[in-house]
Amino acid sequence: MSANGGTKAIVAALLANAGIAVTKFVAFLLTGSSSMLAESIHSVADSGNQGLLLLGGRRAKRAATPQHPFGYGRERYIYAFIVSIVLFSVGGLFALYEAYHKWSHEEGITSWHWVPVVVLVAAIIMETFSFRTAIVESNLVRGNQSWVKFVRRAKAPELPVVLLEDLGALVGLVFALFGVGMTLITGNGRWDAVGTAMIGVLLVVIAIILAIETKSLLLGEGAEAQDVAAIEKAVTDGPEFERIIHMKTLYLGPEELMVAAKVAVPSGDTAEVLARSINTVETRIRAAVPTARVIYLEPDIYSVAAERAGAGTASPAAPGVEPGEAAGRPGS
Repeated sequence: MSANGGTKAIVAALLANAGIAVTKFVAFLLTGSSSMLAESIHSVADSGNQGLLLLGGRRAKRAATPQHPFGYGRERYIYAFIVSIVLFSVGGLFALYEAYHKWSHEEGITSWHWVPVVVLVAAIIMETFSFRTAIVESNLVRGNQSWVKFVRRAKAPELPVVLLEDLGALVGLVFALFGVGMTLITGNGRWDAVGTAMIGVLLVVIAIILAIETKSLLLGEGAEAQDVAAIEKAVTDGPEFERIIHMKTLYLGPEELMVAAKVAVPSGDTAEVLARSINTVETRIRAAVPTARVIYLEPDIYSVAAERAGAGTASPAAPGVEPGEAAGRPGS
């Protein structure tokens, strides 16, 4: 994902939510509507979340250190996970509590009847522009994937987070408009509580989805199947190596993939030939998959035991025999 595209979508969402939060809170003070209060807190939480995403993106750019030799790219995942927690607790749980309170202490909207409707319609218009920006920026990198697959498979968390937040904000505004509208029509304040509860459930569901997806990224995800195939082709396309014995990939950050592979080499190759072969293949891998920036290729002589060892299924060696000797080769 383009970092600039993600930043543009985040800034657009931040500006929209900051302005919307102020207008919603004013409407709540004038009308006492719990839907307006829930939506005010929702927009404040969203604004804070976008600030967290910007902070995570900035901190992820720090250079690697001896203590963190692979850099800080995963900070973007950490801050995206914090966003899901904020959305769940500050947005969703607060809205559910407010809905319970409003249901228990029913109050209609007795003054400034037109204010919440005007504010919500204006907020829907502003949020639509923010959502449109997120869609446009996502389409630049989404390719032919469905929206569900894009959210689930994206290695850069910012655009999926903003997409879900903006979608949740739009649907939440419709729920709030429903609750406020029914309260104004019937004079029954419990409709306001119903709208607030719908907003709370929506935010909790979105927060859980975000938490699940960012948790997977935090644990460490490998390359997609098409990238794995491209890397394997780059390794075996030339005469340098006979085959891949085993290979693992891991995203160190949204735009940095680590590739570690044990490769079979001809038994007569010298150290100089091996060094040139490794450099050549690394160049081909980076050309095939530009995000493959950290590459470790270990030369070895192919054996079934070596292949099983890479898959974690190697049988233990006989007592007193080194693992390499059990495979009929020097230890690797």
